[in-house]
Amino acid sequence: MNLKTKITAGFLALLLLLLGMGAYAYYSLQRLETSSRDALTANFYSVELGQQMLQALDRLETQPADAAGLAHFRRALAQEARNVSEPGEQQLVDSLTAASAAFGRQQGPPPFGQLRAQTHRMIRLNTAALTAKNVRASRTALQARRYLLAFTVLAALVALMFVLSVPESAVGPLHRLMQGLAHATDENYSAPIFIENDDEFGRVGRAFNRMLVQLNDYRNATTADFRAERNRAHSIVNGLDEGLVLLDGQRRIILANPVACDLLGLPAEALLDHSAAEVAVESPLFQAMLAPLDGARADANEARSGGPVLTIPRNGEDTFYRLAVQELEAFNETTKQTESVGQILTLRNVSDFQKLDQEKSNFLLTVAHELKTPLADINARLLALRPDEVAAPERQRVADGIAHHTQRLLRLADELTDVARLNAGTGVQFEAQSTPVPAVVGFATATVQAQLDQHGLTVRADLPADLPPVRADVEKTTWVLVNLLANAIRYSPPGETIVVRAVRDGDFVRLSVRDRGRGIAPEYHERIFQRFAQLPDAGHAGGAGLGLSIAREFVTTQGGRLWVESAPGAGSEFCFTLPVG
Repeated sequence: MNLKTKITAGFLALLLLLLGMGAYAYYSLQRLETSSRDALTANFYSVELGQQMLQALDRLETQPADAAGLAHFRRALAQEARNVSEPGEQQLVDSLTAASAAFGRQQGPPPFGQLRAQTHRMIRLNTAALTAKNVRASRTALQARRYLLAFTVLAALVALMFVLSVPESAVGPLHRLMQGLAHATDENYSAPIFIENDDEFGRVGRAFNRMLVQLNDYRNATTADFRAERNRAHSIVNGLDEGLVLLDGQRRIILANPVACDLLGLPAEALLDHSAAEVAVESPLFQAMLAPLDGARADANEARSGGPVLTIPRNGEDTFYRLAVQELEAFNETTKQTESVGQILTLRNVSDFQKLDQEKSNFLLTVAHELKTPLADINARLLALRPDEVAAPERQRVADGIAHHTQRLLRLADELTDVARLNAGTGVQFEAQSTPVPAVVGFATATVQAQLDQHGLTVRADLPADLPPVRADVEKTTWVLVNLLANAIRYSPPGETIVVRAVRDGDFVRLSVRDRGRGIAPEYHERIFQRFAQLPDAGHAGGAGLGLSIAREFVTTQGGRLWVESAPGAGSEFCFTLPVG
């Protein structure tokens, strides 16, 4: 039975008891009222009429000729005849009527004694009936009181039963539900409600237990998702190649990734949950990172670039990191304002950009030097070519010098043009065809012959007779070989021999240029192929630093590879491969 039915049944029982008590009380009162009314309207009225008749007889007895007294007697007797209500009362009325009729005819002496006796009998009869009815009414009232008392006791017992059972039926499950809610509030989803009945609370309890199961499943799933997201975010933060430090609103460090710990030279335990001011005392770098937060004014260059660049020594050389500061803000629902809740400090490695900027400056200086030296020499030689001041042989030497510097400038212009094309993505046009290697070597050697003669050097070509042709662009391949020979000439001491070799290497032909110069340290073997690269001790004798980078682009585009094998004091051998064609 559900709770609603229990409560309804209880109140319905109380209502029936109240209705029964009310109906019985109404019935008892109605009976008492009827008895009282009958007694008053019949018997009491008959007693009163008898008294009137006795008064009329007393009057007639003193004044026998008084007609008014006789009329009064007869009128009271007539009313009594209409008010007969008790057994035997009608015979007395008939006897009184006959006696009064004889009294009126005056046949003998008036029967006052008989009339008085019969009138007293009538009064006694109604008085006795009135007494009997009063006794019955008292008995009825007593019985009604008893029944009403029994009904009251029964109603009180039923009410007490419902008072003791219904609230317990309602409050007990509520207490269990409150305990279950308290456990759920404490995130204890393993304490279900005990179900006793199949009433409303039982259904609520089962629904609550199902909710606990769903909440537990949801918490487990959410916890798993949260852990996965936390691990993913942790992996992302730890995998960043930028240093990242997160400060809260009180400037306490709440996150520092491994890159930041490495740059600051402090373990994570010395950073996390520590005040930024405390860490700044131990780390000058962190103090510099906090400078923008303390109102330090950045210069114009830093403002344009987005933040200051900090120099950090690492592995024996300076590295450059750009500092970025980002405010973390949140909307406060209480104050209806946006408030700062912390800052993110990031250090981005801009060493490559700094190096590019430095290389750009070096390139500009190199190009300026490369342009200034031949232009100044050309200008001086042009001044020396005045008529009648220079002999013919000298004029020829001057003209040859001008032609040499002009070729040097043209070569620089060609290199800059090729770099511009490569940077623009338009590339350089290649016409690959089957090309004999000896022809390429011959073209290149002839091109640099003047430089060889000028430096007192010779070239020896070591080319096998069965060397297959290569598939390559003749012009670009010759340019690569000329560039390698020019570098060998530039760094070879006078009287040395430069060796050009070519051998079959699988599906490729490997060509190499070997010199007896001072050699290149291993750490610069890749750097020399970068644009605008200059060796630390090369000065400006090495050109603009574009030849090797362009040469590698040419070789790579044709499907080959360009590299160097060298050591300080042992000379250098530049090698490149081209596919067999």
